[in-house]
Amino acid sequence: MPNLDSNIEFLKGVGPQRADTLKTELGVFTCRDLLFHFPFRYIDRTKFHRIRDVHNEGETVQLRGTLRRLETLGEGKAKRLVGTLRDETGIMELVWFRSVQWLEKSLSVGKEYIVFGRVSEFNGKFNIPHPEMEEANPDNALKAKNFDPVYPTTDKLTQKGLDAKGLRKLIRTLLDGLSASDLPETLPDYLGAQFRLMPRWQALNNIHFPETQAELDAATRRLKFEELFFLQLRLLQVRTRRKDTMRGFVFSRIGNFFNQFYQEKLAFELTGAQKRVLKEIRADVASGKHMNRLVQGDVGSGKTVVALMTMLMALDNGHQACMMAPTEILAQQHFEGITALVGDLGVNVGYLSGSVKGKKREAILAQLASGEMHIVLGTHALIEDWVQFKNLGISVIDEQHRFGVEQRAKLWAKNPGGPPHVLVMTATPIPRTLAMTLYGDLDVSVIDELPPGRKPITTMHKTEHHRLRVQGFMREEIAKGRQVYVVYPMIEETEKIDLQNLMSGFEALSRDFPAPEYQISIVHGKMKSGDKDFEMQRFIKKETQIMVATTVIEVGVNVPNASVMVIENSERFGLSQLHQLRGRVGRGADQSYCILMTGHKLSHEGRERIQTMVQTTDGFVIAETDLRLRGPGNIEGTQQSGMLRFLLADLARDGQILAAAREIAAQILEKDPSLAMPEHLRLRQHLASEGKDARVWSRIS
Repeated sequence: MPNLDSNIEFLKGVGPQRADTLKTELGVFTCRDLLFHFPFRYIDRTKFHRIRDVHNEGETVQLRGTLRRLETLGEGKAKRLVGTLRDETGIMELVWFRSVQWLEKSLSVGKEYIVFGRVSEFNGKFNIPHPEMEEANPDNALKAKNFDPVYPTTDKLTQKGLDAKGLRKLIRTLLDGLSASDLPETLPDYLGAQFRLMPRWQALNNIHFPETQAELDAATRRLKFEELFFLQLRLLQVRTRRKDTMRGFVFSRIGNFFNQFYQEKLAFELTGAQKRVLKEIRADVASGKHMNRLVQGDVGSGKTVVALMTMLMALDNGHQACMMAPTEILAQQHFEGITALVGDLGVNVGYLSGSVKGKKREAILAQLASGEMHIVLGTHALIEDWVQFKNLGISVIDEQHRFGVEQRAKLWAKNPGGPPHVLVMTATPIPRTLAMTLYGDLDVSVIDELPPGRKPITTMHKTEHHRLRVQGFMREEIAKGRQVYVVYPMIEETEKIDLQNLMSGFEALSRDFPAPEYQISIVHGKMKSGDKDFEMQRFIKKETQIMVATTVIEVGVNVPNASVMVIENSERFGLSQLHQLRGRVGRGADQSYCILMTGHKLSHEGRERIQTMVQTTDGFVIAETDLRLRGPGNIEGTQQSGMLRFLLADLARDGQILAAAREIAAQILEKDPSLAMPEHLRLRQHLASEGKDARVWSRIS
């Protein structure tokens, strides 16, 4: 019998051809890979249906009865074998279109059979095409106590005889050849006892071939806990190691820049949440340890002011600061906003992007290298090799999910004197379970208050039927001096059609809102950057009343005078995107509105998304719903994370297990940071064997 690390080819029943297909189709290279190819559902063999209780086409049933009739009908391609199964409640027709001659010889009228299959309907009567048939006897009465696992498979595997049944047979062969010593325990005994966890060997057997629902539940719980626990242990180890070994610049003083800004330039009172987050940042940068902090805050919660005040701490201690944004529009907006905020404080603020050329660029680069420039705002141009700082103390990364990890790493390595502190910000609310996973090694701050005076945005759902009323409402708001966004979807796969829809919408609006009384801007991703900026600026300067756009305006456009957001075909947007778009309005003191336009027919999920938007403006509630509906792999910005490819765990449903796993991992590392205690030998061994190839990027957020 091959061991778990043997090539899958050498498992009995596989061979070279099947092995190649398993490798290419499922990524199963070794026997261990096959063992951890878990079922996605189970057929309950413990349950028998009565024929008279079968009412639904498509349901899978298990019957027990006597074969009363068996005859061949039709000829050629229309040839079929038809049988009748009878139990004490009724009769069910059985039909086969293949292997007719073999089945005629194998099946016997008058015998009792266990029949398993999917119900179909033909001419108003139920039947089961190609059922599994087993003669009822004491042996398969034992089988009726089991749950049959159903495994993910593909057409190519099925052609090789490795459908769900074929995979089941291979895994049964594998498990029959293994013993408990081949699958040693990974968790300390005290942990298994504390959480009442099934032993690992037993759990791996029962996840594949449980005999009862209770066994299946216990096995699933054990393996989910293990998966989430070791993930959190690794993340927290990285965090502990970074805090213990990585020195950070010490910002020991709060000086003139910070104090003068706070006392003289800040025109509003900070919210309690902003003050709390600034205290957390202050403690980090004064500690002598390297800061790696994520700040989450809903649209309009005041993250930019927190970022500026953090950068002023760096300036007060003789360091430079930079802030990187994903788009020129957002970077330019940060530059203008921060320049206006600092006023005549004596802070030299610069802007750098790919479009800054010639002598202007040379002057900025020279000032950064000499230290004359205190703060630079820019796009990914900041990470180019030709940008050099004299003494970069802090890097702020806005809308961090828009950047690849390697891009962020380059910014982290910019300073010749050591790594700058890192503050990453996102206006995309992240569910707690996702934050614990994606950012489990970071310190996380949440700005969960909106500045006083902001009115909640009123959100409405309207269909095409209400089009004239919506346009009337737009005219009313424009008459008050307000401005309106009208946003269309632009999805890559249907880009051409979407662009046509956008242009058609623009033309229709131009007819309904004619010049010279109304002026309309249009912005989409296919436009040249200069043209986009020109149209944006027209809207910002109030030269146009309506902005027709795609989601290019999702992040970073700040027009406090805009009070209406109309989202066309809103059922085609994800919740996170809808929330971001809604955040483009409600940025001033006026009441703002978001109108979600859809067709009359909505899928169940589409309707739930729209209802969620209408019912709440809380970004975290929306993010939790988004996670439940779409799954973590589809949440914006998380696709790149290998951490989300779980075998069993589901972040939308397993929040309690994740929280318990993280808490116990933190307790263990606090007591035994290097896992040197004898009772933690298993943890150390498992991390060493499973983590050889792990590449932890998370140190650089």
